[in-house]
Amino acid sequence: MKRSIGMKSSHALTNQSVDDEITKISAGNFALGYESKSGLFVVQNFGRSDTDLNQEVKNWIGKYKRFKFFYASSPKSAFVKECKNYHAFDKKKLDNKTHPKKPEDADYDCPYCN
Repeated sequence: MKRSIGMKSSHALTNQSVDDEITKISAGNFALGYESKSGLFVVQNFGRSDTDLNQEVKNWIGKYKRFKFFYASSPKSAFVKECKNYHAFDKKKLDNKTHPKKPEDADYDCPYCN
């Protein structure tokens, strides 16, 4: 079953491309993967940053070929989106094996558990 992560087009995972595309210092979400022969973005990993999406995505350069991203309005909204992705995707096909950790000192939990 095809899943959507709610992010627009993918970009090459290079320093230059990350700087060109992620221009705001912001919380946000990202997906990492590759483009299939048919042109579809295949998600291999996803994550979030609570403070600086650009810097977090750069940590993955050399490990994946492409990325997608989405700015979040807050660390909480980034956490909720990451949880949604975690619960929606088949973990056998992803490098993400554990549930996302909530931000430090957060007084909320995953809305998709239980």
